[in-house]
Amino acid sequence: MSNAAAAAAEAAPPAKSKKMLLIIVAAVVLVAVLGVGAMLMLKKKPAESEDEEADGSKPAKAAAVKVDPKAVPTFVPLDPFVVNLADKEAERYAQVGITLEITDAKLGDQIKALMPAIRHTVLMLLAEKTAAQLIDRGGKEMFARQVQRESSRVLGAEIEDDAQEEQEAEAPPPKKGEKGDKGDKGGKKKKKKAAPAELPVRAVHFSSFIVQ
Repeated sequence: MSNAAAAAAEAAPPAKSKKMLLIIVAAVVLVAVLGVGAMLMLKKKPAESEDEEADGSKPAKAAAVKVDPKAVPTFVPLDPFVVNLADKEAERYAQVGITLEITDAKLGDQIKALMPAIRHTVLMLLAEKTAAQLIDRGGKEMFARQVQRESSRVLGAEIEDDAQEEQEAEAPPPKKGEKGDKGDKGGKKKKKKAAPAELPVRAVHFSSFIVQ
């Protein structure tokens, strides 16, 4: 009996040490698993934030910029004009398509209401031109400015008369030795034109321009 008790006493310590070792190993594995999981979570959050920015789920700074509707141009096309020109040597005529660019979309209804007056103004301007005045680029640009100014006047804009300035622009440049060769020193200053942005009609565009 004494021998059996002694053998049991000697065998007990190894069993306890094995159990303790298993507990330690399990604890180490658990800590390692938790550490790996924490690292994966930290890496996942930046990746998710990048994906959200890429697919636009979060509002970017540029998305906060609003487009001003007043900055968007509005175009009002007019019916084509066919007019006999002012040439005396031969019978010439012009067929012109005009589109008005306006600063405010609400002016579209006002233009439609005043369309007879606007068309009358454009027809009178066109009938005063000769074929030579409309063929070159400068003549077309001057006619566009006249339509812009006069149609804006019909819409109620106050515009100074600059017919004298237009006559000077159409006149040929002075020859050497004539007055005005030195930049018109001491002469009268030209009147400044109203800036196109200040007029109800921002610009005049030609959709067609035929002179025959």
